[in-house]
Amino acid sequence: MTIRNWTPKRLADQTGKTFVISGANSGIGFKAGKHLVEAGGHVIMLCRNLDKAGIAARKLRQASGDDDAVTLIQMDLASLGSVRDAAKTVLQEAPRIDALINNAGIMFPPRRETTRQGFELQFGVNHLGHFLLTGLLKERVLETGGRFVTVSSLAHKFGLRRIRFKDPNWEQGYRASVAYAQSKLANAMFGVELHRRLAAADAESRSFICHPGYSATNLQSTGPGRLAGLVMAPANLVLAQSAERGSWPILLCATDPEALGGAYYGPRQFGEMRGMVGRCNMIRAARDKDAAAQLWALSEDAVGLSWTI
Repeated sequence: MTIRNWTPKRLADQTGKTFVISGANSGIGFKAGKHLVEAGGHVIMLCRNLDKAGIAARKLRQASGDDDAVTLIQMDLASLGSVRDAAKTVLQEAPRIDALINNAGIMFPPRRETTRQGFELQFGVNHLGHFLLTGLLKERVLETGGRFVTVSSLAHKFGLRRIRFKDPNWEQGYRASVAYAQSKLANAMFGVELHRRLAAADAESRSFICHPGYSATNLQSTGPGRLAGLVMAPANLVLAQSAERGSWPILLCATDPEALGGAYYGPRQFGEMRGMVGRCNMIRAARDKDAAAQLWALSEDAVGLSWTI
């Protein structure tokens, strides 16, 4: 059955299930977490800023009516050491993981910045940090037949529409918007390649890819420089849908029994910026097997972790 108009009314009881969400302190990650705890699930929040995340965690606990429904763990995706520490803590705290939701991200820093290990910030945070996190937590997800959810973006369809394998960190010719598009293409390619590997291993677990459309979140206000922010502010008022609506594709991928592994879900109307949620189309480059294998090898080398399903 093809899902064409998914809403949280389809969200079943999630009692006994655990969901790990990066960037769950605001925006679509927070809204998804709120629905999941209200449905009885346990949410593990992976967040960089513990002060802001602590406020969000209290709100989620209030929404659930259960102080034990939320666990907060510090993680900075711009530091591979922080990702490793966070994954270690997750494994100590969570005897099961029913869905790993790779949601956190950064967009359009006004100048080229790098992670602790020297990767271009958007590629490092949006893709490489999550690649490492997934590799470190995969066994716990596989044990439950759980789900891997990667949040990509409409932006994967723009920019160069390919990975700059000779210079993925944009040491030459940096353009923030094009580098962002590369990072979100990497998200899509990773989610598809992970699905291929799960299927080849005959694993019960599945990988899903989603996008939030054009949703008004902190992503547009905390990452871009002043000029880009001024441009986005009126666009948010006219074009953007709410973070609540933007969270629905995440919930669909993380919970719905009819969701198809390897598929790409998000809003389907107005150029996929908003509207009814269902299956969408990726660009051909996102499903390029040879390029995905090359990206996987590059990512393993970058994060220092070789992993198989």
